Amino acid sequence: MTAMPAIEAKICGLSTAESVAAAVAGGAAYLGFNFYKPSPRYVTATNAAALCTAIPPGVARVGVFVDADDAVLAAVLAEVPLDLLQLHGSETPERVAAVRRRFARPVMKAIAIAEPEDVADAERYFAVADRLLFDAKPPRRPDALPGGNGLAFDWRLLAGRRFPLPWMLSGGLDAATVGEAVRLTGAPAVDVSSGVERAPGVKDPAKIAAFLAAVRAPGARAC
Repeated sequence: MTAMPAIEAKICGLSTAESVAAAVAGGAAYLGFNFYKPSPRYVTATNAAALCTAIPPGVARVGVFVDADDAVLAAVLAEVPLDLLQLHGSETPERVAAVRRRFARPVMKAIAIAEPEDVADAERYFAVADRLLFDAKPPRRPDALPGGNGLAFDWRLLAGRRFPLPWMLSGGLDAATVGEAVRLTGAPAVDVSSGVERAPGVKDPAKIAAFLAAVRAPGARAC
């Protein structure tokens, strides 16, 4: 019997050496650093650069940006050795292509999902992004963040879908739900932030370990 491929995991919104160490020890393939100032998970470029020194080769360093201009991106990249740029705002396909071209980094575009039409919107990015991330559409309130709200969308919207790009599933995941989410969607990779926190922006190493163990469990495999 052919072994199913392992599900990759991204721990996002890291801001302390303790949380980085827990993510690395648990086998996370991607570590995310949030450079969106309104977020409780915001980290400065200087702090992120220091945290990156503890990340071993083979673990991708991801920078999360929301409608950032070139000056913001350039300032972060001048300090932080990022492997992947995650654009989590309302960036157009043209903007994604421009960022990828100017900064010579792979780009992952977040797609906010609530309805079937939102999944179809991903097609606009097939030719310009390197990866996609499907996340729950933010709630309609003034203080809502673009991501990290702890909300899940209807995972059945992705069931049976195939995409020409690598992709991740995000939104409302935690150790208790990630197995079902992978089984329903066939996600090859998962992304978590609030689901491994004890408070907004405060990562819990035990929850990080539990989440990554759940991802590795035999039941958490793409269909």
